[in-house]
Amino acid sequence: MSEQPERWSQATVYPDMWADPDKDPRNNDSSPDGELATLLDFLDGYRLTLLMKCEGLNPEQLARRSVPPSTMSLLGLLRHLAEVERDWRTWINPAEPLPKLYGKRDADFDEAVADQAMVDAAYADLAREQAATDAALAEHPDLSERLPKDDTAVRELMVHRIEEYARHCGHADLLRECVDGRVGQ
Repeated sequence: MSEQPERWSQATVYPDMWADPDKDPRNNDSSPDGELATLLDFLDGYRLTLLMKCEGLNPEQLARRSVPPSTMSLLGLLRHLAEVERDWRTWINPAEPLPKLYGKRDADFDEAVADQAMVDAAYADLAREQAATDAALAEHPDLSERLPKDDTAVRELMVHRIEEYARHCGHADLLRECVDGRVGQ
């Protein structure tokens, strides 16, 4: 029987939160104006949440798997989301499909191992792929515009991006709690 870490939080105002509201980098004082700005704000918030869930962990902790037979880990999530960001650019320009970052299907999770070089590469890959996808989408500010892949609207792609990060932030909550007991939103 493995010993489970004790649940804890750095928050003092609300003990079930990740950080106190005045120290949470996701909190801003104003609501964005417009639909595109709102979508981008939510996307940025979930991206930051994922990074916060990985913060302060060593390679072994980041690579720790959830429960068998799953190969999910926080490191795997970083790699997976880099792969997904790359794939979303194919929605914008299907004529130039990009090769997979990590090779075969599910290698982003299956091959995520406790190695500092791999961790550093995963963070760099994610930042690079996010920036490239953001730049590609910035050329399509009309949310009603239809993209070449499956005649998908830019709005649908933006919402799908938010959904992908939100879902995986939920996974990251549970993974982090299993690693060191830290809980929170």
